[in-house]
Amino acid sequence: MSEGCAARAERPELGRARGEEAGEARPLAGVPFQELVREMLWRLGEDPGRPGLLRTPERVEKSLQWLTRGYRLSVAQVVGDAIFEEAHRNMVLVRDIEMYSLCEHHLLPFFGKVHLAYIPDGKILGLSKLPRIVEIFARRLQVQERMTDQIAQAVWDVLRPQGVGVICEAYHLCMMMRGVEKQNSKTITSAMRGVFLEDLRTREEFLRLCMAHGVVG
Repeated sequence: MSEGCAARAERPELGRARGEEAGEARPLAGVPFQELVREMLWRLGEDPGRPGLLRTPERVEKSLQWLTRGYRLSVAQVVGDAIFEEAHRNMVLVRDIEMYSLCEHHLLPFFGKVHLAYIPDGKILGLSKLPRIVEIFARRLQVQERMTDQIAQAVWDVLRPQGVGVICEAYHLCMMMRGVEKQNSKTITSAMRGVFLEDLRTREEFLRLCMAHGVVG
């Protein structure tokens, strides 16, 4: 059984998300993933039997399992017991978290950086867990707007801090190598919770720290 099939067996919602819950017909459900890739190669005008493409279906399957592994992770699993009682009540910011994801509209990459901050309310999170939370939501088929909001909501839910702020800046290959083909355009999204949303000075401090040394913009 492939990793993807095993994941669907353990978490049925993965299958339902693809239409099973609605009872949709899935005529290709029994076709192995690698066979689907071979068929795609044929339809693109290639010969999947030539030496350079013989192992391409296997590589594509492994690659996509890796690039979408966020579906098989949960925030609780990643955070574990790395929540600590602490009286610190000032901003905690992790900048420049590298992010790689796949646009759900074209299955092309978008990549960039995430800047993630929170103000504790009696609890802090192990610093390495913040990039891991980013990974959970980046390693899926995504749109940047939703991903930014999901990261903020995850930190908000797990810590219940005074506030959370997230900024994501990314380059989208669906805009760079196809369509409008604009090479220098960057998309910036933000999501705020608690005092980051309600208090202008807190929000301005967060934005100022993110913009130091030209991080954003």
